Order: sequence, then C-alpha cells, then structure tokens
Amino acid sequence: MASHSSLSSLFPIQSPLDYALDDAATQDEKENLVYQYLKQIDENEDLTIPDFRKGLEWLNTEEPLSLYKDLAGKVVLLDFFTYCCINCMHILPDLHQLEKKYSVKDGLVIVGVHSAKFPNEKVLENIRSAVLRYDICHPVVNDSEAQLWQELEVSCWPTLVLLGPRSNLLFSLVGEGHSDRLMLFTDAALRYYGEQGVLKTHTVGIKLYRDSLPSSILSFPGKVAIDNKKKRLAIADTGHHRILVVSCTGQLLHVVGGPESGRKDGSLSEASFNSPQGVVMKGDTVYVADTDNHLIRKVDLLEGRVSTLAGVGVQGTDKEGGAMGPQQPISSPWDVCLGTAGGAEENVLWIAMAGTHQIWALFLADGKLPKGSDSKVGTCIRWAGSGNEENRNNAYPHKAGFAQPSGLASAPEEPWGFLYVADSESSTVRTLALKDGAVKLLVGGERDPLNLFAFGDVDGKGVDAKLQHPLGVAWDPEQSLLYVADSYNHKVKVVDPKTKICSTLAGTGEAGNTLGPGFSKSCFNEPGGICVGKSGKLLYVADTNNHQVKVLDLASKTVSLFPISMDCTDFVSRQSSIPAKAPTLPKSAPRRDMPPLAVSAGQTITMSLTLSLPEGTRLTEEAPSCWTLTAEGNEWLLESQVVSGAIMDLSKPLCISTKLPAVVKTKDSVPCLTLSVWVYFCVEASKACMMKAASFSQSLHIDDNHADEEVSVALTHAF
Repeated sequence: MASHSSLSSLFPIQSPLDYALDDAATQDEKENLVYQYLKQIDENEDLTIPDFRKGLEWLNTEEPLSLYKDLAGKVVLLDFFTYCCINCMHILPDLHQLEKKYSVKDGLVIVGVHSAKFPNEKVLENIRSAVLRYDICHPVVNDSEAQLWQELEVSCWPTLVLLGPRSNLLFSLVGEGHSDRLMLFTDAALRYYGEQGVLKTHTVGIKLYRDSLPSSILSFPGKVAIDNKKKRLAIADTGHHRILVVSCTGQLLHVVGGPESGRKDGSLSEASFNSPQGVVMKGDTVYVADTDNHLIRKVDLLEGRVSTLAGVGVQGTDKEGGAMGPQQPISSPWDVCLGTAGGAEENVLWIAMAGTHQIWALFLADGKLPKGSDSKVGTCIRWAGSGNEENRNNAYPHKAGFAQPSGLASAPEEPWGFLYVADSESSTVRTLALKDGAVKLLVGGERDPLNLFAFGDVDGKGVDAKLQHPLGVAWDPEQSLLYVADSYNHKVKVVDPKTKICSTLAGTGEAGNTLGPGFSKSCFNEPGGICVGKSGKLLYVADTNNHQVKVLDLASKTVSLFPISMDCTDFVSRQSSIPAKAPTLPKSAPRRDMPPLAVSAGQTITMSLTLSLPEGTRLTEEAPSCWTLTAEGNEWLLESQVVSGAIMDLSKPLCISTKLPAVVKTKDSVPCLTLSVWVYFCVEASKACMMKAASFSQSLHIDDNHADEEVSVALTHAF
C-alpha cells in the first residue's frame, strides 16, 4: 500500500489549477480545467491519507467510521474546524448547501474533524452542544489531540479537504469565502468518479443526536426583553429560530417564526428567522437582531406582520454604512437597544454589530449622531468602533475598538448619559457617551488595548474586576445599577457605575441548573441575556444552555423558573488558556539544537526568545498561543513538572527563567532543556487562521560548583 501523504504534497499540485481557475472566463472552461486536473491527479497513487485513529469520540454516528471501510467508495469532505471560530461558523451554510444537493447515496459524505483550540473545547459534551446550536447534521469526530490535523499538516481554521473514493487527496480550501469553488470541486469529483464507476451507493450509519433529545419549549434562548407598561416579555428562542411574546405571568401571547430557520417577511406564522439574538420592545413593536440572517427585523404585533429594516440577508463587510437600511449590508448583529440621537425620543435603534466589532445606528426617524451629520429615517450607519478587534478606549468613537460587542443597555438619564456595552471578547463592560461618543472602560479587561485575554472571575473595582465573555447587560434606572450576564463565569453580577464596583449577585461560578436556596447556591449555564422588571424588583435571565428563562427576586434573594404556558392565544401548535499538558509538535515544526551551555548547579538560566510573524498577520486573540519548557529524560531538571505559559504579546521577547537543582542527579548523560512554542495567527486579507510551532533544545554541561549569577540564552525565530 502506498505511504500516506499530507497537504504539503497536495498544495504544489493544486496551485497551478487555482491560478488557471482565477484566469478562466467561463463556467465551462472552469469545469473542463477541474475535470482534466482530476484525470491527472487520480493517477497519483501516493496521495492517500491515514485513517481516523481508533478510540476517538464520534457524534452523529451509530459507531466510529473508517475511511478505508465505511467511507470507501465515497467522495469525502473533511471540515477541520473548532467551534469557537467565527470563520468556521461562516462556512457552515456552504456545507448545508452541499448536503441539500447531494446525499450519502449520491456518493458524498461530509465529516467534521473538530481540532480544538482551547482545552475545554476538547470535552465531548461541549462539542455536542455546538453541534446542536449550529445544526450540524453530518458525522463529527473529536480529534482532541489534533492527531489527524498534524498528520495532514493542517495549519488553518477552517480547512476543507476533499478526498476521492480511495481516501486520496484531491483538493484543499483554506479559510472562508470559497463557496463557488467548493461546489465546483465537489460537482466535478462526483461526476468524474461516477463516470469511472467507482462510487458506491451504500448508506453510512448516521444517527443525529438532536433526534434523541426530548422536546422543550425553549432552545438556547439568547436574549430577553420586557415591556413594563404592558407587562410582556419578548424571548429570543434562538435554537428554535423564533420570537416568543409572553405575559409576565408566563401566558404565551404570540409565536413569531420557527421552528425551522429561514429568511421571510410576512405574517407572524409565515415569517422566519435564523438564530435571532437581541430583542427590544416598544409598544406593539418588537425589534429583532436576526443574527445569522445578518438582518434587523421589525415585528408589528398589532398588524401581525414581520418586515426587514436593515441588511441584505448575507454577511456584509462594510464598516462605515450610511445607506438606507434594506440596501445596507451588515454583519452578525447580536443585540439591539432603543435610544435618542438628535431628534424625537427613541428615534434610533442602537445595534451591537458583533461581526465587525462596532456599534451601529439605525434611524427610526430623522436624527443626528453626536458630532455627526443629519441622518434621514431608515439610515443605517456606524457610530463607534474602528472595526479592529480591540479593547481600545478613545474620546473619538471611530477610533475606539470593540471585540465582539454582544449586549447593550441604555441609561440616557443624568448624570449617566451612557450606552453600556457588554464587550464579550475583551471581557469588559464599556460606556459609550450619548453626548459625544467617547468610549471608556467601566469594569473588566485591562489597560492594554490589544490584550483580549484579561478575563477571570474577580469582584472588584474598574479594571481590577474580572469578567469572562459577558453577553448581556441591563440597566435599572430606579436603583442606578447595571446588571451583567457574566456568561462564561455562569453568573449574574451587579455594577455600581458611580463607584465602578462589580460584585457577584447570583451563581456559583460552576455550570449547573440549581434553584438555590438563595442567590449564592443557584447555578446557571452560560446565561446570555438579562432584563429588569417590576420597577427594579425582578431580573429575567436567559439561561441559554439550560434552555430556560429564570427569575431573580431581588427582595427575597430567590431564583425561580419562569413558567411558559403553551396555550397560546394566536398559535397552534476558559478556564485557563494554557494547555494542561504539553501539546504535540507538528511534524513540520522546525527543531533547533543550540550549542552546549556550561552552567553550574543551582544556577538560573533565562531563555529570551524573540518571535516575529509574517507581514500582514496578527496573533489570534481567541486562541491560546503558548510555550512549554520540558526536560525529556531528565525531568529532575524541572522537578518533574512541565512549565508552561501563554503568549499574548510579541512586541517584546519572551523570557523564561528556571533555576537548576542544587544537586546534579546524573553525570552519565548530557541533560537538555527544550523550549517549545505554539503561535496562532490570522492573515488579515484572507481571514484564514493558522498555527505554527517551533522548538529550541539547549543541552547543558553542569558542574557541581554552585553559582548564583544568571546565565542568559538569546534566541530568535521568524515564522
């Protein structure tokens, strides 16, 4: 049998095709180029890949799959992804499109290969929740130690690899935005191998996890909003792709959209959404951030109609805006909030535009942004945020930087005059001044605008307080307090904006689903939304991963489940970012052996490593770039411990110091310290993310003469 290959063998073969396709003028010309390429590459017997390792965990299958048994005779598309990666989410519609066009019997099988960035992403239950949220209907294998990733020398999230019926490499696509080429390659492969008569029509044991789940009223509810005057709640039932309007006693009043995703205006029963998040109510109108449709929607309960106010239905890249709403492309709106800007009261809808890391404005009536020009009704325009993913505060709103803003709350009254922003990826709550657009820190994060790893679970003041991926904020004008859904800490916190003191209100810090006794014993699971009701006496919390809305009574300090009656009036039915153990170096990682170093027992060795990235790239904030210091075979050098840490800033050298033991335990071998680094970075132009690694081995000649002075080793490496 031929030896196994990796993508490094495929890329030189595929590159001429990619260039030729770029120059091709017609679809027929492109199809002919790909067909001729397939005839050529199919003759190469050396491009097969290794099978999935035994013992891996699988989802959406009856049993583990084998490339050379279960998938033999199939065209197989491997999707190397990690569920926190927004770029990986963006290609899921492309995969859904393929699955609609071709079945397993047609010869196509898609397999998601989950190669985790974070340690908690290696946990099967977490991947299972992501498979449900993203509606992934193909087999997924948990490649928790990235074994297949390394064997194929994959370096970017996402990476798509198309295999022929012999598990032979055909094509690879890196990053997002390749839907046309993916369809072209898949069409051609199925046609070519169909004509060769080698495709097999047998079924594969697919068993969707979602089919075994009990039904529930809510599915991953993202946000909740209240109309205190009419005593109604709007709930974004995100997993069911719908909006529920209920009374404050739990009587279901309206069901809008769902349960399947879609993009359609019309009556409440025929309208459809796609994973809606933010909701806000004004009288008989509900404004909706229709996140995965990249739209802002309006639900008119009086007329029973749903309409689109902004967005074109596909992800936009514009970071300025200024067009009329229905002509203005937008990107992943996550929350909405009513406000006033240079006109009548509540003449503007503020939008947390998570996809471009900005705050936008949609004018519901004529108005004017602070320090801006007049805007006509319907205008959709950027208000704050440069579009760079940063934790940057600035007196000029366009120069400030946000990092996936996900929650909004307005406090227009004096002395506040703020729009509060839950900035999830910087783990902060920020203030956006309504009078001039100045952006400042309220709590969380740190002062370095480029450090998006300053998260934790610490009560305190201002920058000393620590949050972890907060998704929701709610303002109580009666008490002048801000409540925060501190999502990844599984808590509800309260902030006094006057003192900037942030403290835990409810939750233990562990994921769970316990109703007390009391706030401190109650458990939540990634709560994503929050609102204030009954004149500041109640909090309604969208407890997302528990598929519930919970009610916090601030007087009695009790937590209860919000009951929803389905008898509807109009409807018939991170922990640490440092690895727990040293990861495995990829085969392609450079390994550098340093000249022997003379040292003494008890001496301190400092390794100073200067790293540089390729031009046009930057560190990936969401991924745990890290280093480890090991002494394989001579673990006594480090007292049998793996020393490790995070890499968050490449503007200065990485300095690692270790003190040698006072007693040398062996003289028969030359001990060695190995410094290994794993660096995750993204290409700005293509948005493709990749990981590169390197190691540096320093052999030591240790004598018994004790010395106190420090010995330094200077290292440099360019990726």
